[in-house]
Amino acid sequence: QVQLVESGGGLVQSGGSLRLSCAASGSFLSINAMGWYRLPPGKSRELVATIGSGGPPVYGDSVLGRFTITRDNARNTVYLQMNSLKPEDTAVYYCYGQMVLRGKGWDRYERENWGQGTQVTVSS
Repeated sequence: QVQLVESGGGLVQSGGSLRLSCAASGSFLSINAMGWYRLPPGKSRELVATIGSGGPPVYGDSVLGRFTITRDNARNTVYLQMNSLKPEDTAVYYCYGQMVLRGKGWDRYERENWGQGTQVTVSS
């Protein structure tokens, strides 16, 4: 089984910063893309940022220039540095990873896994 655990969420004032972390553990061979989606209250899920095993990162338009995604492959961890936070950034942030799993014989396959989410609240 695979587990993704987010941390670093919390309450911050507008203009502040937070750093989210997501550590993957369990049975997998490697991780291809890792990234973050968010679910604002009353809205649909939206892409925050994603990064492949070798980059480059891709950002949602609403966070471009303010957020930075990085990953530490040795620790199977992805980070999201969030600067210049706005109230509209308030959401539950979900980490995902595209894990490469061992199948039958020589087979390998990719499966998407999700964390439980961490709440980010930005006050005015």
